[in-house]
Amino acid sequence: MAALITAVEHRPFDAARWNCGRFALAAVVACTGQRPSWQHRPSLAAMADTAGFPRVPVPFARAGDVVLAAHPERLGVVLDAGRVAFVGPAGLLRAPITTCVVAWRIGW
Repeated sequence: MAALITAVEHRPFDAARWNCGRFALAAVVACTGQRPSWQHRPSLAAMADTAGFPRVPVPFARAGDVVLAAHPERLGVVLDAGRVAFVGPAGLLRAPITTCVVAWRIGW
């Protein structure tokens, strides 16, 4: 996970090539070594649910877990207790985990 964060630290948002979904997928691959399948759905939460990872209460999310923030709705990754990262215009943006409304447990 640390290698992924270092590699994408300054990679800017690109709607087609580097967005919140691709960042979340890269984090899952980094944590599990497997690329999950998913299906298109009308919302990010519903789409993320199709990958098969269990939801957990946001306060219990751990490093590497995928999260969903609201306003604007976007997927991110838990960095450590209390902080998450999202893809931003000039690279990763960090925010408090309290900005998140859903979390999915990735890995063990």
